[in-house]
Amino acid sequence: MVERSKVRVVVAKPGLDGHDRGAKVVARTLKEAGYEVIYTGIRQTPEQIVETVIQEDAAVLGISVLSGAHMVLIPKILRLLEEKGLKPGEDVAVFAGGIIPPDDAEELKKMGVFEVFGPGTPLKTIIEAVDKAVENLKRFRA
Repeated sequence: MVERSKVRVVVAKPGLDGHDRGAKVVARTLKEAGYEVIYTGIRQTPEQIVETVIQEDAAVLGISVLSGAHMVLIPKILRLLEEKGLKPGEDVAVFAGGIIPPDDAEELKKMGVFEVFGPGTPLKTIIEAVDKAVENLKRFRA
């Protein structure tokens, strides 16, 4: 298993959504689990989020969307990551959280999101999923 303290996680809130309690809970949980966590704050643009991932050399990106704009914002973030040479699932593990319908969640997974967590997801489940996704990244393979 990869030593969590060597893994940087960016947790971001794109768009105009100002509800960040869930994102803060996930950020704190991952930090308490041993990950190095950078929380971007609310109302970030996709460009700002991708720039933070690059500047922080993050291995994981968590995106929280409650506004209903997830099928616009998350694909744009994934596209920008690829344009910067970061392939979701290989170079950076991307997860999403918020109010995302199951059909949309499946579509996001096809685009490269490793998991979509809805309200009430046990925090242990999120940690375990992040652990597994990190193990599959190129930079941590033996």
